[in-house]
Formats: sequence, structure tokens, C-alpha cells
Amino acid sequence: MKRNLLAGVALFALAASAAQAQDLVFEPGEDDRFSWDAYEEYVANAPDLTGQTITVAGPWLSSERDSVVAVFDYFEAATGAVVDYSGSDSFEQQIVIDAEAGSAPNLAVFPQPGLLRVMAERGLVEPLEDETRDWIAENYAAGQSWVDLATFDVGGTEDLYGIFFRVDLKSLVWYVPENFEDAGYEIPTTMEELKALTDQIVEDGGTPWCIGLGSGGATGWPATDWVEDMMLRTAEPSVYDQWVANEIPFDDPQVIRAIEEFGYFARNDDYVAGGAGAVATTDFRDSPQGLFSFPPDCYMHRQASFIPAFFPEGTELGLDADFFYFPAYESEDLGAPVLGAGTVVGITNDSDGTRALVDFLKQPIAHEVWMAQGAFLTAHAGVNPEAYATDALRAQGQIIQDATTFRFDGSDLMPGAIGAGAFWTGMVDYAGGADAEGVAGSIQETWESLQ
Repeated sequence: MKRNLLAGVALFALAASAAQAQDLVFEPGEDDRFSWDAYEEYVANAPDLTGQTITVAGPWLSSERDSVVAVFDYFEAATGAVVDYSGSDSFEQQIVIDAEAGSAPNLAVFPQPGLLRVMAERGLVEPLEDETRDWIAENYAAGQSWVDLATFDVGGTEDLYGIFFRVDLKSLVWYVPENFEDAGYEIPTTMEELKALTDQIVEDGGTPWCIGLGSGGATGWPATDWVEDMMLRTAEPSVYDQWVANEIPFDDPQVIRAIEEFGYFARNDDYVAGGAGAVATTDFRDSPQGLFSFPPDCYMHRQASFIPAFFPEGTELGLDADFFYFPAYESEDLGAPVLGAGTVVGITNDSDGTRALVDFLKQPIAHEVWMAQGAFLTAHAGVNPEAYATDALRAQGQIIQDATTFRFDGSDLMPGAIGAGAFWTGMVDYAGGADAEGVAGSIQETWESLQ
């Protein structure tokens, strides 16, 4: 039965009241940043789920928990259902335990598709409908990439097992606009231009890059992001997928080329603050500081969207610091690939209400409500970008929308002994001067030892 709340902005408040729901964080019908027309249509046709409780478990805590609960409020107001979200910092372990015990939540929010795949193969996650697969392909930027990331062959049948909701962006280069302006530097739009700018800065007596791989027991991971970004700029996405799955060896010439592309920047004393020898020993949290010294120790820093957390206190994005897309080679003709990460929602305990909540995640409002609260990027091409809380988030969202290919952080998809082990240490050895072919061969030997 359809809930069939009458269309009309004025009735949104009634919808909320009828569901005995919550105070919606943004008043329906007000604030033109939101796609109220689409939500109005959704409300008018939403299923009546009064009396149903849908449980959701995920990794979001604190402010992230508050943000996603605010999203679910709109589903509750439209359907009469209750959504019970619980976050955990040990989600990856708990969801397996709960699923095996038969007490899994209805929906689980996986921080990476690897665990989703493992649970799907064990029959602990339900496939989604073909309609959802087609919808993602048509409505997400680089849509087929998102379909492929959550599509697994289980028992000889390929199905979609999750829908990505919230994206992280890694393919960024950070800089200080004032420094660029003073030196007369332009934002490069191709990798060829980025390399030319790197040489120009050296010619002008400056140092182009700050790079740091230090991260305590996880030292080396920033280099894996560099290599992954370079793989997407020097080889077809299918090669990236083969590499991540070890369907081609780690010491394949295409992988070695990507490692050496990282080395082009990191192993040149003239290119890196402190010289190449400082790359492996500089903590990644300290490495962007050189952007802000006077005169600058460096002009550019490649790092993900989270790095402003380690900028000097009071740094204003867009004014004191800004970013541009880590560009692709014009000569390689591989489009505009983007490296990132994200959370993917899968069904671990099926019900009609659960399927309805998955469908709700396709609504623009489900994304816009979190966008407006901050710290949320989406590949949904139907949202209003004006809903982003800041200009920086809006610009990062545009990079995702412009992407022709999206690939998940490769090291997160590899077995832990590789992606969080041999790959890290191998990159530290390479940054320290070891041969790329030898390092890659050693990583491959470790991978083979796991089989």
C-alpha cells in the first residue's frame, strides 16, 4: 500500500508529524539548495512502513553518526518506518560475528568493498536488483565503475551487492594560491604540464614538492596512493583491476612503470623538500607544512581530501590553501581517472523495508542532506551541487562528477599482508633508492607465499 501522502510542499510538515518523526534538520520546501520536488514525489509514492524498524550498522561515529541519522529522518518521515543506526569503531569484526550468528542488522555500511565481497561469497549479503545496477550505471558519474566495484561472481552468477553512499577523493594536489600568484604559476591541466611546472619551479630556484611517507607502523602508505594514481594515468582501468587482484604479477612492466612514475617526483633531490632522502623519513602529517613557510619549502603536495586537518591552525581553504585535480597525461588518452575510497551499503538481513531504504538512498535528498552538513562527497549526478556545505567540497564534488573512471584505493583491496604490509615497506625501500623491479618482484613473492 502506498502511503500516498498528498503532493504539495505545504504537506511535508504533515508527513513528518504523521510519522511521529523527528525534527528534520532542513525544513521541507524551504532552502532551494535541496531537490524538494523529487522528495515531494517520493513522499507521495512512498510505501507505508509504519511499525517496521530497519536496523543499520556502520563505521560512522560522532558527527558522522548525527549526519546520517539526519538523512534517515527524511525516510522515516516519508514512510513511517523507524531506522535504528548503530556505529562502531570495530565494525569490520562485529558485522562478521553478527552475520554468522544470524543477528545481522538489515543494512551494513562497509568501509571498503573487499569485506562486502568476502561476505557475499559466504552468503551473508543479499544481491540487489538489476534495476539498482542499471540506475547506478546511469545516474552516478563514472557509473559503471561503481557498479563494477560492488559486483561479484558468487557461485558462477554475477550480481550487484551494494550501493556506494559517500565518497572520499584522493587525486588532489594542494598548493598555496598566493605562492603561485607571486611566482606567476598556472594550474596545470595535464600531467605533461605538471611535470613542466615542476621543472620551472626548480629553474626558478624553488622546490616543487613536499612528500612524506612516515606514518608510524603504517609508514609507506602515502606512496601506495601515488602509485595507484599513476597506474590509472599510464594503463587502462582493466589493468588496474588485474593488478589489484594479482591477475597480473606485481612486477608486471605496467606496474613497474607506475612505481617509476612516482619515483620521477620522489627520487629527484631537486624536486623534493629536504631531498629524496627525506621522503621516507618525513611524517605525512608534517609534510604539507612546507607549503606555508616563508619562503615556501615547496609549492605542491599530493594528498587526499583529509589533509587540511594537518594544515596550520586557522588555514582558510580557497584563500590560504587550495587544490587542483592531479591531472592525467594528455598523451595517454585515458580520460580523467580518479582515485578514491568510499562506503558501500549492503543488505545483510533482508526485508521489504530494507529494500525501501536502499531505494531511498537513490533520492537526491538522501545525499543533499548530508552534503549540506559537511564532510560528504557523492558520485550521484542528480544532486544539486549548491547543497555542498563549502566551496572546497563543491569543487571536490565537481572533480568526482567530471571523472571518467573511478577506482578504489588499490592497497585497500589487496590482501592485508600486501596492501597493508609488503606494498608499504616496498615503497619505503624504493623511495630510499632500491630498484623498482626488485621491489616489485619482492612484493610479488610475498603475494605468492600467501597462496
